[in-house]
Amino acid sequence: MYLCKGKLEPPKTRKDMEKKPLKRLPVGIQTFEKLITNDCLYIDKTEYIWNMIHLSNYIFLSRPRRFGKSLLVSTLQAYFEGKKELFKGLAIEQREKEWTEYPVLRFDMSLGKHMDKEQLERYLLYILEENEKRFGLTSDLTDTNTRLKNLITTVYEQTGKQVVVLIDEYDAPLLDVVHEETTLPVLRNVMRNFYSPLKACDPYLRFVFLTGITKFSQLSIFSELNNLKNISMLPQYAAVCGITKEEMLTCMSDYIDDFAASRQITREEVVAQLQCQYDGYHFAWPSPDIFNPFSLLNAFQDKEFRNYWFASGTPTYLVEMLRKFDTLPTDLRSMEGSADDFDAPTETMTTILPLLYQSGYVTIKSYDREFDYYRLDFPNKEVCIGLTKALVPAYITPNTLVVNNTVRRMAQCIAKEDIDGALRLMQTFLGTVPYCNNANSEGHFQQVMYIIFSLLGQYNGLDVEVRTPVGRVDMVLRTPKTLYLFELKLDKSAEAALQQIDLKDYASRFALDGLLVVKVGINFDAERHTLSDWKINA
Repeated sequence: MYLCKGKLEPPKTRKDMEKKPLKRLPVGIQTFEKLITNDCLYIDKTEYIWNMIHLSNYIFLSRPRRFGKSLLVSTLQAYFEGKKELFKGLAIEQREKEWTEYPVLRFDMSLGKHMDKEQLERYLLYILEENEKRFGLTSDLTDTNTRLKNLITTVYEQTGKQVVVLIDEYDAPLLDVVHEETTLPVLRNVMRNFYSPLKACDPYLRFVFLTGITKFSQLSIFSELNNLKNISMLPQYAAVCGITKEEMLTCMSDYIDDFAASRQITREEVVAQLQCQYDGYHFAWPSPDIFNPFSLLNAFQDKEFRNYWFASGTPTYLVEMLRKFDTLPTDLRSMEGSADDFDAPTETMTTILPLLYQSGYVTIKSYDREFDYYRLDFPNKEVCIGLTKALVPAYITPNTLVVNNTVRRMAQCIAKEDIDGALRLMQTFLGTVPYCNNANSEGHFQQVMYIIFSLLGQYNGLDVEVRTPVGRVDMVLRTPKTLYLFELKLDKSAEAALQQIDLKDYASRFALDGLLVVKVGINFDAERHTLSDWKINA
């Protein structure tokens, strides 16, 4: 097992790595005991656990899917079950002196998805029965709330010790129906009924910990549980899940060198690409940069820079919610708001922002303390490209293959500094795409252009709606030698677009970049549904 000591070690040579085989990466392992006994890599998070259990007896933590919540719950279970031997060499071993064993009830709600009311109630009875079996108990109670209360009180009486309750993915049964006005209230009431005994059972409880992706209001889900401490945005717990850059550079130093050797690039290039692809999450401010652990571990295992997080789950519910709130793709960049605007109950939200933030599609990028507002944006390249691809069927065409091929060919042209060739490809493509009913609106064309150019970001450095002292540049594309400034117009002229670039002196904003600046004016023809003309000036 590798432990983080917080001290940067010098890069290992290939000869060093041959002497010391790399330990197994815990890809797909969410059980703390299995991870430790199989001598896998473990990045020590037990200091956070010690702090949590001494902060409050009722804790809630929200983090995106596949961010290590289940492993954290499993680690808590091992700690409260008194399995001291599993924590040898970890931070908590030095803090804990008693190692008292408590009875632990663990409820995994992750399998309670895509269920109607009756199915969900049967599932809750099933997981209650599984916990009863662990303590040699049986029950014929059919109401989930009374059965949970009976389980807690009976285990307390049987063991003579207060009970620990761990609930993983508490909101899983609700997440896929969050956009359904009829189904959501029904399932929400089922879950509210199930959780209701937690307040009444307070004398019998040692610790209660809930994890989830979204934040449902205490009134609707947890009823009277008004002492639930939400640590999701506390700076001291910002890195409780995920992997910080420091942890990667220390605990995973050997893996970085192995990755570099496999790809035949430098260690510094590996770190830079990993940061661009998977880093950039902030769940509080201030906060260290947090890597997506699922993607990072898979990248080290495969030695590839793929979109692992998006490949593991399609955000269908998110696309539905974008439609419900009339959110345009261009609205997803550089959002601003107070904490109440995004760390808010999802069932009462009036914008898409809370769901975007809590699900991990946007994250905190900066905070203005004087005026108490945050700026949020995509955390990294993986999320930007993955979410943009998910929007293609809804905004352009269900034929994602032709979109991907067009974008790739455009990128090949741009790599050769042939921006004219790239725009010709786009003109041909858009002229053949069957348009939907609102295809004649200016907004529709803007969203189509935005999506296509955003997809170019997987091959080149693309920014959209870039702020300048006097306005915003529609798109900025960086290549190794050139910086392209794009201005888009609808039913006007490419010349008018170029004039705006010059009038507002957008080029001066990028004077220190050291690249050749090329201005590109594009006009879109609403009647023909494609580009009508463009002008390119260096």
